[in-house]
Amino acid sequence: MSSSFYAMLSRMKYIRRWALMRNSESENISEHSLEVSMLAHGLAVLGNRRLGKQLDADRCAVIGLFHDAGEIITGDMPTPIKYYNRQMQNVFHEIEDDASEALLAMLPEDIREDYRSLFFRAEGEEELWRIVKAADKLSALIKCIEESKAGNREFDSAKKTLEDSVHALQVPEAELFMKEFLPAYYRTLDELSSENDRTI
Repeated sequence: MSSSFYAMLSRMKYIRRWALMRNSESENISEHSLEVSMLAHGLAVLGNRRLGKQLDADRCAVIGLFHDAGEIITGDMPTPIKYYNRQMQNVFHEIEDDASEALLAMLPEDIREDYRSLFFRAEGEEELWRIVKAADKLSALIKCIEESKAGNREFDSAKKTLEDSVHALQVPEAELFMKEFLPAYYRTLDELSSENDRTI
């Protein structure tokens, strides 16, 4: 029996983000998901090393990889529309769930349940999903910083909103990241690779 699941996942690279915004550099959900995965892993490591937690960093990374997979079907709904009001939010959450179920249905039955918890929160993993949510917001914030560095003021308001939304999540790992790692995103390549801070 043929399965289209992975072929559908490969189409993540065709779904553009920030559709209502003028972008100096376009971003697709495949690129975004990779960044969220790396950030989620990093946040979990920070939680374990700095805050004494026992988070599964690898699990966070994998959840991050799949967190927007449903947008292959729904597309990337612009935030002002998605969060226009409570009714719109509820409807869109139902659409997202239906899209996730449609993707899962493309898998052979014998492995389908292995993927369900990457699309829907499993009991006991609430904190991991909060980490991934924070990573998602941080990725969007980084996009705003990059656009600002390119001289594009289109993202100025979104940047402030995202900073506030990261703080509102009250994820201490994200606060640590913003203090210690986020400032580097404002720097140029030459600054990043300077003698005093060689990172590449």
